[in-house]
Amino acid sequence: MKPYFLFLAAASLTLSGARAEEGAVTFEAKAGPGQGKHVVFLSGDEEYRGEEGLPVLAKILSGKHGFKTSVCFATGKDGTVDPNVNTTLSGSAALDSADAIVILLRWRQWEDVAMARFDKAFKAGKPVIALRTSTHAFKFPDSSPWKSYNKFGKNVVGEDWVSHWGNHKVEATRGVIEPSHATHPVLRSVTDVFGDTDVYEAYPPADAAILLRGQVLKGMAPADPPAVYSKKRATDQVEQDVNTPMMPVAWVRDFKQESGVTNKVFTTTMGSATDFVSEDLRRLVVNGVYWSLGMEVPAKADVGISGTFTPSKYGFDGAKKGLKPAAFAPGTGK
Repeated sequence: MKPYFLFLAAASLTLSGARAEEGAVTFEAKAGPGQGKHVVFLSGDEEYRGEEGLPVLAKILSGKHGFKTSVCFATGKDGTVDPNVNTTLSGSAALDSADAIVILLRWRQWEDVAMARFDKAFKAGKPVIALRTSTHAFKFPDSSPWKSYNKFGKNVVGEDWVSHWGNHKVEATRGVIEPSHATHPVLRSVTDVFGDTDVYEAYPPADAAILLRGQVLKGMAPADPPAVYSKKRATDQVEQDVNTPMMPVAWVRDFKQESGVTNKVFTTTMGSATDFVSEDLRRLVVNGVYWSLGMEVPAKADVGISGTFTPSKYGFDGAKKGLKPAAFAPGTGK
């Protein structure tokens, strides 16, 4: 894998084709098959630096594939990005024109305006691409009219929060293709997925097609061997080898609502900003966007990063302080 570095300079906005409007960062579409489609990214997690990783994916989709993309953020009262504030989604108006929604969220309690926009887009059948902590995206109090969304992970994404299956910050993840779905279009030209986050314990529903399983590694480097030890599953307390079987880390499903409307759903429990140093993980998510929109997945999607990208290490209270959304637009480069 090649090292990249992240420029967080607001001065790069014009050069990168991005613009800040009403609290979101929007990347205008360049030439490509995605022209006419709008992909909206919703960041809001305290730990995995979604505010850094999602703009990089958004710029790839706009600059390399022709989608218009917008990134929305959790912000404080001063308008600066603060993922510890779980009640705000700055730029939520972008959802009104979304064709697909990419989420990296953790226990959000958005205000009614933002939640109503998300609810409307979801109920209209917009595809959902869910990353990492989006298994537990919402956590409303019982008195909230939105409390049913507390089960959005289990019901829609395909799993709720269960446990860290690999040892957190100690054992990384190697993506292993599920043989029964090796020809699925979302896996097109995806061969070498690595993430320095750990494997989540996860049991997707029977209607999900598992694409990748997560091999727990002994350390935090791509060349580290698989871990070998036994562990009890949280669900039934049955003990198994940590890699036999390996837990699912990416899957797809069609979620049919009570209204009859169907949402295409792609989920991966990988997705920290540091995970997206992996070229093939970026490709997996880009492929997931194409698939979710019913579009032909490229033979080998271009997921090169324009500019340089060094994401912050994941961890609580690790977000950069005092920056407006515009500052998270990636810098330019060839």
